[in-house]
Amino acid sequence: MTDIDGSAVAAEIRSGVANCVETLTEAGVEPALATVLMSDDPASETYVSMKQNDCEEVGIEGVHVDVDSEAPAAELYDTIDELNADDGVHGILVQMPVVDHVDTRRVLRSVDPAKDVDGFHPENVGRLVAGNPRFKPCTPHGIQRLLDAAGVDTEGAEAVVVGRSDIVGKPTANLLFGRGEGGHATTTVCHSRTEDLAEHTRRADVVVAAAGVPEMITADMVSEGATVIDVGINRVERDGESTLVGDVDYEGVRDTAGAITPVPGGVGPMTRAMLLYNTVNAAAEQHGVDVDLP
Repeated sequence: MTDIDGSAVAAEIRSGVANCVETLTEAGVEPALATVLMSDDPASETYVSMKQNDCEEVGIEGVHVDVDSEAPAAELYDTIDELNADDGVHGILVQMPVVDHVDTRRVLRSVDPAKDVDGFHPENVGRLVAGNPRFKPCTPHGIQRLLDAAGVDTEGAEAVVVGRSDIVGKPTANLLFGRGEGGHATTTVCHSRTEDLAEHTRRADVVVAAAGVPEMITADMVSEGATVIDVGINRVERDGESTLVGDVDYEGVRDTAGAITPVPGGVGPMTRAMLLYNTVNAAAEQHGVDVDLP
């Protein structure tokens, strides 16, 4: 069994992104990512802080806007409009979830598609499905890059994605069965209504677990030598202490799988790295600068 070291792969991508920043800077472009937070959720505040730190590390300017969680929804929409109109901002990320009185779908529609570095705007989703993505969503793209780093040839492989979320499950399936590098897999999407989930996962060469259910994928559900990508991040109580686990029973599955991502240290670092990748890509596209994306 081999651990797929997401932290190491992400470090390589961040290094390449830093080189892109140098190229853009030499061309007179200072790439900038704006993060917007309208929530009192401590976890969301932590995620935003980490993304801002990532920007600083590679030389991307980080712009952060806090919107009062009790303010009218219009204040968030106006903030997004202002960032859309700011030529000095190349990428916009609205941290999810937003507060209940805000229409999440309207938020996603409000971000300029050219600055939608999450890849969630309906136009960008449509381009992904059509096989002509502007930005690949960060976590699915990170999964694709991890498979490549692990030497997994997806062409003709059987892939099973467990979970059908708009953020991970659906776009991951589109990338895996799509044309081009990292695609051409025969892909099945399973979900909460799937009967006999194990029957599907056992035949897979690649299993992507993204259902948000702690340790739901067990050793008897994975074929010998399969590659297992664990997207889940779940906090559970164990022996009176809070601990972080994935959607895969890591200790049980690791002896069966040929390669597996740990939690933490697997998919998580890749999601953050691909956000930086999308930001420099957006800046380069907006200003017509050629960069050597990592």
